[in-house]
Amino acid sequence: MRKQYDFQIGEIGLRVIGEAASPVDVGLKGFRPFATELIDEPKLTIDTEVDLPIDWWAGGCAKDRTLIDRFDFEDRDCECVLARDAEARWFGMFPREEGYRPIVMRHALGSSLIECNAGVSGEAPDASLWRFGLWVAFGLVAVPDGAIPVHTSTIVCHDRAVLFLGESGTGKSTHTLLWRENIEGAHLLNDDSPIIRSTAVAYGSPWSGKTPCYRNLHYPIAAIVRLSQAPHNRMRRLSALEALGALLPSCPPSFAYDEQLQDAVCETLSQLIATVPVYHLECLPNAEAAELSYSTIFGK
Repeated sequence: MRKQYDFQIGEIGLRVIGEAASPVDVGLKGFRPFATELIDEPKLTIDTEVDLPIDWWAGGCAKDRTLIDRFDFEDRDCECVLARDAEARWFGMFPREEGYRPIVMRHALGSSLIECNAGVSGEAPDASLWRFGLWVAFGLVAVPDGAIPVHTSTIVCHDRAVLFLGESGTGKSTHTLLWRENIEGAHLLNDDSPIIRSTAVAYGSPWSGKTPCYRNLHYPIAAIVRLSQAPHNRMRRLSALEALGALLPSCPPSFAYDEQLQDAVCETLSQLIATVPVYHLECLPNAEAAELSYSTIFGK
């Protein structure tokens, strides 16, 4: 019997089959707190020992596949391609540097199984590529299930989560650090990609960017805040339409080009913002900004 490794992330049971690509064994320490023994059938199974063709895209437009998105992976000199055909979505990571093997995944539409070649050679895949590949694979199954990995720095205060969104470099991590320094009891849940559900609950995840914060915890969401840099501190609540516009850019970017995935994202966000307030905070990187957002959200 082939080895299998079970994890529970944001109410999604994940099973990875194949010894060579076990997330924990290849150095992805963030998965350790989420390791478990699943009793029920997993919502996502990744078989890492399927010999998929690495030339399925070959840098061009395959006749039987439609391109969804193509982008560069910033942690490696690597081209990523998301595409689909009549039966499945395909995701490929094609390193331009020598010494790195391509990772290819195939997800049959509506299936809980993702086939992958990451462990075919018997050698562990590159940890950085595999971490991102697992994030994409998780999103393909989680999003239709009402769970979205969102690019945000998330703080916990009074046993409730507050999500801070914004473009890279806006100051999300700086603002949550200001909370920890100035708001008693505030602590970090995740600094890059927690999982949020339409039930207004935020979950820690194995993906936390450059900050090693991997907490297998979950909290009800008190508020969501979109940040922007400004020469002043000012905060206002957004309308439902503005809130949707504030949240969408922080959801998996490639999924916006797939109608089914984007519809699932919008449905989850619409349910979320019906019960969770969303704000826009124009701010300086100072303690007063943290105190303003705290008092606005918690009324203290």
